[in-house]
Amino acid sequence: MKIKTYTFEDIIQCEMCGDDTKNHRILGQRMNRSQGLSPKKKKGITVSIMECNNCGLIYPQPLPIPSNIQDHYDTPADNYWSSDYFQMSPDYFSSQIEIAKNILPSSSNMTALDIGAGIGKCMYALQNSGFDAHGIEPSKSFYDQAISKVGISPEKLKLGTIEEIEFPDNSFDFITYGAVFEHIYHPRISLEKVQRWLKPGGIIHLEVPSANYLISKFINIFFKLRGTNYVTNLSPMHSPFHLYEFSIKSFEAAGKTMNFEIAQYQYDVWGLLHVPRIIHPLLKWYMGKTDTGMQLTLFLRNKI
Repeated sequence: MKIKTYTFEDIIQCEMCGDDTKNHRILGQRMNRSQGLSPKKKKGITVSIMECNNCGLIYPQPLPIPSNIQDHYDTPADNYWSSDYFQMSPDYFSSQIEIAKNILPSSSNMTALDIGAGIGKCMYALQNSGFDAHGIEPSKSFYDQAISKVGISPEKLKLGTIEEIEFPDNSFDFITYGAVFEHIYHPRISLEKVQRWLKPGGIIHLEVPSANYLISKFINIFFKLRGTNYVTNLSPMHSPFHLYEFSIKSFEAAGKTMNFEIAQYQYDVWGLLHVPRIIHPLLKWYMGKTDTGMQLTLFLRNKI
């Protein structure tokens, strides 16, 4: 087993709304490995999981940053995804593209950027729908797969993290983070950088873990009833390496100072692991009514 090393950064202000973290509450502890339902029986190190009292952002304290980004993300693509993921479906990312086109200013020759392009499936879909598609991918193995298997041009895909990559201002009509934003160490700084790359009226698309996910709350109650201070939120030091969970208030607060607006959002109802199948219909109905699904999907409009 390869040993990962980290630096640990104290978060002073909420990464989305800027609130002083001294005011925030501790939800519990999260291990550097999969916890299961009996974390007290497992060995490992933990970080505290906090919740912003102002905007509801959930985050680790301190923030674990790997000494080498490839320790987290240079996983062979065949190991990270199942074999059927490599099949190119014509419907892949189609609903997101349709929404983006409906709310974007009407224009020809639109440009798009996929942050965390993976093996290039989203870039492929964007290109086929008429966008001039570009991408950023931090994993060398995924980058290689995108070029060799999917046929993405190396001129359109940059290898590196968003912190390392640069584009000219006003380059893109549409930028998608997909399921990437929760992996970024400083999400607000990242959003400010990406906003500069976006044209006026352009759209940023994000799919992020919801801080209001009902099943997480149930599991945390289960841990508490067993006399532990563990929580299931996040996975900052093991796959899938989620660093943050967001509420709609997180983006409303950031938008007030960054000059973007929420053009559209929805809570997606899925993710019912560890729950008896017989009650799935009831839970899905309740989660749909109460906005407590696993994922929050947003389309942000640049007002600059």
